[in-house]
Amino acid sequence: MKHIFLNLKRFDITPELGGVNRLAEPGQWGQAVASSIKDVADAYADVAEFAAFLPEAHLIGAANAAAGSHLGIGSEGVHGADTAPGGNFGAFTTLRTANSVAQLGCGWTLVGHCEERMNLRAIMGESGATADQIEPAVNRILNREVKAAQAAGLKVLFCMGERSEEVDAWEQVLTAQVSEGLEGCDLENVRIAYEPVWSIGPGKTPADAPYIAKVARLVKSVVTGVDVVYGGGLKADNAKMLAGIEEIDGGLIALTRFSGEIGFYPEEYAQIVDLYLNA
Repeated sequence: MKHIFLNLKRFDITPELGGVNRLAEPGQWGQAVASSIKDVADAYADVAEFAAFLPEAHLIGAANAAAGSHLGIGSEGVHGADTAPGGNFGAFTTLRTANSVAQLGCGWTLVGHCEERMNLRAIMGESGATADQIEPAVNRILNREVKAAQAAGLKVLFCMGERSEEVDAWEQVLTAQVSEGLEGCDLENVRIAYEPVWSIGPGKTPADAPYIAKVARLVKSVVTGVDVVYGGGLKADNAKMLAGIEEIDGGLIALTRFSGEIGFYPEEYAQIVDLYLNA
């Protein structure tokens, strides 16, 4: 079984404010996204698992639109603590708990996306913590988030990857991220997305197939039985290459168009899925 994930980040903002949303009015955007791609998930349900991750404001519309289809809907993260009978009854101002996400109709969440890790590092850096202190702390925080998500019945797409300054120590860094981040978790309901942070973005050289394959082999040796998808961007121009990597079990799509009117376009999403699954 392959896995096709979609991370829509903050792609709900319209171009006049610097965003890339040309699909729908922001208030209808989550519903429009799910409505436009759920048929793709249904068409390939026999061979692939599908989920789309959206900002919290759009989860209800997306979940309602995807109801009855094979498209899962997920949040882009959860807090590491939650409500519980006899415990905290909801004092989580600004925080997104897993119980709240589940009750909005979601079955998934992201944990540990490179942008979340970057934010956690920045916060800890402001406190004066050193790199040797920061990385283990980030892994512990993400571990609590995974466990909170699983306690609420959510499946987890756990993201991990090395930065440019960590490439020489990639094996040590990635082993720690996976082993510490997933310690004590239910691995049956976890998928892993590998994000080579050093190779993502304009002007950077994308990771090649042998590099991606060796990382996937490492991850699968550390947490056996967990599928690994490529989180550095499944696109039209790399779909066939990624499909040819035996160790990779799918991909994470974000933008579908990277020039001109850049953004997410459902018809291009369908083309990428076709290219990958039919390669």
